[in-house]
Amino acid sequence: MSIFKVETSASKKVRTDTMFAVRMHSYGGPEVLKYEEIPRPKAGAGEILIKVHAAGINPVDWKIREGYLKEMANRTLPLIPGWDFSGVVDSIGPGAKKFEEGDEVFGKGDLLRNGAYAEYLVMREEDVEYKPKSVDHVRAAAIPLASLTAWQSLFEAAGIQSGQSVLIHAAAGGVGHLAVQLAKWAGARVIGTASKSNLDFLMELGVDEAIDYQATRFEDVVHKVDMVLDTIGGETQKRSLKVLAKGGILVSIVSQPSQEEADSFGVRQSFVFVRNNATQLAEISDLVDSGLLIPTVETVLSLSEAYYAQELNKAGHTRGKIVLRIV
Repeated sequence: MSIFKVETSASKKVRTDTMFAVRMHSYGGPEVLKYEEIPRPKAGAGEILIKVHAAGINPVDWKIREGYLKEMANRTLPLIPGWDFSGVVDSIGPGAKKFEEGDEVFGKGDLLRNGAYAEYLVMREEDVEYKPKSVDHVRAAAIPLASLTAWQSLFEAAGIQSGQSVLIHAAAGGVGHLAVQLAKWAGARVIGTASKSNLDFLMELGVDEAIDYQATRFEDVVHKVDMVLDTIGGETQKRSLKVLAKGGILVSIVSQPSQEEADSFGVRQSFVFVRNNATQLAEISDLVDSGLLIPTVETVLSLSEAYYAQELNKAGHTRGKIVLRIV
């Protein structure tokens, strides 16, 4: 049962300058998320106001809620979480020229600004791109943050090239399942780890080898790969160093790998914290419309179920993404 006040049809009829949103007023567990009616934002200079149709769920959402990233920036509370969105341009601020009202758009929000767990979202137009035409808003909202993370890890940090090999941990997850497809598109040989229930899914994605991490220690069967994409951290990250070829690279999206440990194995290391890049997002959108990149959405929930969506994401083992349908 939802812990939020649910919007009624009557309240929908009278709202003109307000919107419903989920906000966190303090750091803590899912109980700090409040579904409430608040003033509708307006687009400023160089910004657009977007009517949000769907918002993707990512680990950064609940990590910010729990206060793990407080040291990275000073965020003013209350804060609307959710930094993956797909929607329609509602209005345009002064000086914004890229889009017109009614355009379908998607993107990754700024972690220092209010997010997409809301009916409306203000974005800098430079961080927004046209939504892929071949997918609906729910699937489009599953793409931006995870695909940009995978793109920046594979192509910027690692410089993956055709003929090279890559091990992707949690390859059935939000970042992992898109990273598999991007690596295959680049011509790499891909090895993915997942639970037994997701091995068939990995084969559908195109992995060359799928490993059940619960039954097999990956370092016993993987040797001399050119890259490891670490989406887990901890002991998995440390064990991954030994499967790299000399000069190979461990790229983590969880925590900074040890330079000293990487040096001891004769390999490189990198930490990727995803950033906005509309040019990359446009290329990703083209891949989606070409059928070369297919987002998977396992669970769709309502805005008032955001707390539950975050807890599902935190529990792990999600195949693809969880998305909030707002319209």
